[in-house]
Amino acid sequence: MSSDAARTARQFGDGPLSRAAARVYTLIVVEVLLLLACLPGLVPLVLLDPDASNIPLYAACVLPLAPALSAALYALHHQRPDLTDLRPAAAFRRGYRINLAGVLRIWVPLLAWLTVVAVNLAHLDVAAVPRWWAVPLVGVAAVATLVWTNALVITSLFAFRARDVARLALHFAVRAPGVSLGTALLLSASAAVTAVTSEAVLALAGSVCALALLRVAAPMTATIQREFTE
Repeated sequence: MSSDAARTARQFGDGPLSRAAARVYTLIVVEVLLLLACLPGLVPLVLLDPDASNIPLYAACVLPLAPALSAALYALHHQRPDLTDLRPAAAFRRGYRINLAGVLRIWVPLLAWLTVVAVNLAHLDVAAVPRWWAVPLVGVAAVATLVWTNALVITSLFAFRARDVARLALHFAVRAPGVSLGTALLLSASAAVTAVTSEAVLALAGSVCALALLRVAAPMTATIQREFTE
């Protein structure tokens, strides 16, 4: 390629319109791959009846969600701004491969515990516990989910040992209240969309949700990058 052609390619890839096009293209590719990765659980999840007896099946259906979301976070974080040098599919596959084991180590225990909580909440009368017991159960589940979300972002973007991920996730849940608040609002909005429409609608906005989570967690990831990796 001549110097003039190279200069033209750089100019084409550096403008605001090109950066916007790169972002849109990346979001579309990541969304398609995210849906494909979640498809084994998404199809039966949509078909399940909303009954308390199906709670364990719901948990099994969402098992592929965390690895897919982790790969989406990785791909969006490593997005190239140059429209002439985009490889979001390769980044997604790499993120899925290198983060799969680490994500499952934090996802499976949380999912199992949330399943137990959901079953107990659905059968409070059978469990012979007071109705007010639901309040602390929901509160603890919410806090655990917030800490886990921190852990998911950390696992997706950094290479730490599992116990260090847990410590950092808990640490930043307290140290960065703005991140916790933003994450809580994002999770609440996702839950509301699912309740009003369906899981499929939320899945269709999966890449946008992943990008929003990256933006919310940016102060945490920047601090980790500065204080724990340099």
